[in-house]
Amino acid sequence: MSPELQFFGATGEVTGSLYVIRHGKHTVLLECGLIQGGRKAEERNRDPFPLPVEDIDAVILSHAHIDHSGRVPLLVRRGYNGPIYTQNATRALCEIMLPDSGYLNEKDAEWENRKNADNGKELVEPLYTRQDAENCLSQFQSIRYQESLEVVPGMNVCFHDAGHILGSAIVEITFNENGSSRKLVFSGDLGYRDAPVMNPPRQIKQADAVLMESTYGDRLHRPFSETIEELTGVFHTARAGQGNIVIPAFTVGRTQDLLYLMAEHFDEWGLKDWNIFLDSPMGIEATETYSRYRHLFGVKLFGPDSHLPNLPNFHMTRSTEESMMINPIKSGAIIIAGSGMCSGGRIHHHLKNNIWNPACHLVIVGFQAFGTLGRRIVDGANEIKLWGETYPVRAKVHTIGGLSAHGDQQDLITWYSAFANRPPLYLVHGEPDPQAALQKKLETELQAPVSIAQRGQTISI
Repeated sequence: MSPELQFFGATGEVTGSLYVIRHGKHTVLLECGLIQGGRKAEERNRDPFPLPVEDIDAVILSHAHIDHSGRVPLLVRRGYNGPIYTQNATRALCEIMLPDSGYLNEKDAEWENRKNADNGKELVEPLYTRQDAENCLSQFQSIRYQESLEVVPGMNVCFHDAGHILGSAIVEITFNENGSSRKLVFSGDLGYRDAPVMNPPRQIKQADAVLMESTYGDRLHRPFSETIEELTGVFHTARAGQGNIVIPAFTVGRTQDLLYLMAEHFDEWGLKDWNIFLDSPMGIEATETYSRYRHLFGVKLFGPDSHLPNLPNFHMTRSTEESMMINPIKSGAIIIAGSGMCSGGRIHHHLKNNIWNPACHLVIVGFQAFGTLGRRIVDGANEIKLWGETYPVRAKVHTIGGLSAHGDQQDLITWYSAFANRPPLYLVHGEPDPQAALQKKLETELQAPVSIAQRGQTISI
C-alpha cells in the first residue's frame, strides 16, 4: 500500500499548517501550527486534533514560526509523548518561541476573564500555558541539514536549507518498502532570492509528490534595490518630520534582516541621529540565537566577538520597565517590536502611543494575515481598538514588500522547476487568489500537474 498524505491545515489560508502522513502501521504529523487571524479563526485552535493523539508516532516541523509549530505544546498537553524532529537551530528557536506563545495565551485568557467576570460570563482557560510549552521541549530531537534519520520504520527524513529563517527546512521524506522507495518533498516556507541574511533555498531534483507553499503566488517582489531606496526615503522623511518610526516585526527573521540592513546602511540612512530599540525579549533572544548559529548563513550580521549587531546606538529593552521608558519619546526613536501582524505583544503599546500622531511612520515589513490588526491597518482602517479604547490612524503607513521572508511567484516557480520529473504538485499555505494565480502560471509555463490542496483531502504518494 502506498504512503498517504492528508491535508488538515494551511489549506486556503496561510496559518495553522498541519498534515498527516500514513505509512504502513505508522502515522506521522508534518507540522503542528497555530491558527492565526482574529478571534473567530483562533478559536479553531481549541478543536480536537484531526486524529487521536495516541495514534501519532512522530512529529516533523519545518521551522520555528508559530503558524508551523505553535500547537505542539497543546498536542503534548493532550497526551502526545513521542519525538518531535526539527533542524538544530529550529529547536533552539522553539525553546524561545513556544514558551512565549504560552505566556501570550495566559495573558489573553487573563484579559478575557476580566471582561467575563464583569459580565457574569464563564471563565476561560488559556489554550496552553508557558509551563505546557516548556514541558514539550524535552521531546524535541534535532537533525543537521543534509543528515538522514529514520523517524519510523521505513520512513526517513532529511532537512535542506529553505532560506526562510534560521533553521528553516525543506522536508524530504523517503519511504522504503519491499526494496523500492517513494519520495515526498515539502517546501516548508521558501525564502526570497534576495534575502539580506539567509541563503537561497536549496533545490531538489526528484520527488514523487511535492507540497509547496503559495503565500505570494500571485505577485512579484520589487527589486531589492527599490526596497532599499524606499527604506531610505522613509528614514529621511521621518527625520525631517520629527517623529518616531514604529516597525512591527516578526521576532525571528525579519528583525534580524532589519538590524543587518540598518548596520549596512547606517550612514546612508542617517541613523546616527536615531536611537534604535529592539523592544522584544523574544526578539533579543532570537538575535542571540542567530549569533550562535551564524555558521548557517554567510552574512556578517555580528561583530567577530559579539552577539550584538554592529549598531552603535542600539538598545535592547528586555524588561517591562525598560520598555515603558520608550513611551514618552515622541521623536527620534526607531522601535522594532512584536508581533509582526500586530496581533499581540509590545507593539500594541507603541501603536497606542504613536499611531494617532501624523509625524509617526508605521513600517509594515511582513505578510499580514486576513483578520489581524496589521491587515486592517494595511487595508486602510481609519481607527483601531486597543484594550477597549479607540485610536485614530494618523501615522503614515508604509508597506515594504521587498523584505518578505517568503519567495514570490517567480521564486516558487524556479524552485519547482528544478524537479526534473515534474512530480504532482499540491499548493498549500496560501489564500485562494494567490493559489489560483500560481496554479495557472505553473500550468502555462511548466505544464505542471498542479492542484490546490483541500482540507481533508487524501493523496497517495
